[in-house]
Amino acid sequence: MSDYDTLKLDLGERSYQIHIGADLIARAGDLISPVLQQPRVVIITDENVAPLYLAPLKTALSSADIRHSEIVLPAGEQTKSLSFLEQVIDQLLEQKIERGTTLIALGGGAIGDLTGFAAAVALRGINFIQIPTTLLSQVDSSVGGKTGINSKYGKNLIGAFYQPRMVLADITSLETLPIREVLAGYAEVAKYGLINDAAFFEWPEENGATLCQGDAGLRQRAVLISCRSKADIVSQDERESGVRALLNLGHTFGHALEAETG
Repeated sequence: MSDYDTLKLDLGERSYQIHIGADLIARAGDLISPVLQQPRVVIITDENVAPLYLAPLKTALSSADIRHSEIVLPAGEQTKSLSFLEQVIDQLLEQKIERGTTLIALGGGAIGDLTGFAAAVALRGINFIQIPTTLLSQVDSSVGGKTGINSKYGKNLIGAFYQPRMVLADITSLETLPIREVLAGYAEVAKYGLINDAAFFEWPEENGATLCQGDAGLRQRAVLISCRSKADIVSQDERESGVRALLNLGHTFGHALEAETG
């Protein structure tokens, strides 16, 4: 019996597993090997995450005999742009990636969204894996296959529905988050209770303060229940023609507020 939780997002041939637990980055090589078409990956990360988790990930990949290189981008929402997408694609082609090469998104939602979209369009589509390192990306953006970048007309208006091959949510990576980032993710946790699980809405009320203060067990449970809820909705409505719109609760207003305030 493993010491981490595993869910399956059921989409037929595009189904994949979501692993949730402590120290998964250190075990990433063994966990991702079964879904790689060839033992070669390119890690895409940012300047905040790289000093913390790039070296442990590379060590794990090396121990599993997986060749790897990395692309390190500036941190922040500005990376979700056409200019950075072009930079990423150019660097991937310069490295002579093949259709069997897999991208790894190591970071928060911006890195995950950009990497997923790059995977969708590079060589007309290659595989990618999500290793989210923020609570927000672990409970929301890394699961479900929404990828994309922003335009001057609004957020996430350029993109594709493109599912990852696997998601590794390492709860240990949440220990380095500032409290503001934890609270941003916690808002998404509460959302799942609001949209379809009254009992789970009560759970954060009882456990939220302890969770935000760093309790790893509560964080793992919150990610597990959130991902289970999202996986169930996405398996019913992958491309948001119906029930998946529930997952946008709060997002539309938030995106409008960001657009107006810069």
